Amino acid sequence: MRVIAGEYRSRLLAAPCGLDTRPTSDKLRGTLFNVLGPRLVGVRFADLYAGSGAVGIEAISRGAEFVWFAENARPAATAIRDNLRTLKIASGYALEDRGARKLLESLTKKGTALDVVFLDPPYEEGREYEETLGYLGRNAAALLNAEAVVVAEHSRKKPLTERYGKLMRTRVLEQGEAALSFYGVEQGE
Repeated sequence: MRVIAGEYRSRLLAAPCGLDTRPTSDKLRGTLFNVLGPRLVGVRFADLYAGSGAVGIEAISRGAEFVWFAENARPAATAIRDNLRTLKIASGYALEDRGARKLLESLTKKGTALDVVFLDPPYEEGREYEETLGYLGRNAAALLNAEAVVVAEHSRKKPLTERYGKLMRTRVLEQGEAALSFYGVEQGE
């Protein structure tokens, strides 16, 4: 696994030990960041269920202002710290090792609005998708900027719902067994 583009291009990243984590492939990560494109410079980015941190590190490499990583599996949180240390990334990020919900609740309480949210829970954890996307949709006004994009990686065989509160799906990209569902914030009442 490697950083695809930007400041840390071609640098290798370590994955957590064991089979509990399924890193986003370089190819799918490339697709994600090709879609996000220039919107990354200066954004506030959340990498939920971060695993190795590859997606958040890619965002940092491409100019994100700040990245929040959320990962509660100890080996994965260790891998994120190791990858950031290896790349000598000393600022511009925070790691919440109690999980995605704790991070989102903290950001909501602080009034921190995000520009991009990426989530990639284990594919078999359908409840995590429902809870996290539901939380984002219910708290969109406090947690997401008006033009924010929320992207969920999931199994192509297990499509996600079109709508979660104020989040409306705008696009789905499929690649192999994986899919990326893109959501925007519904404007108005």
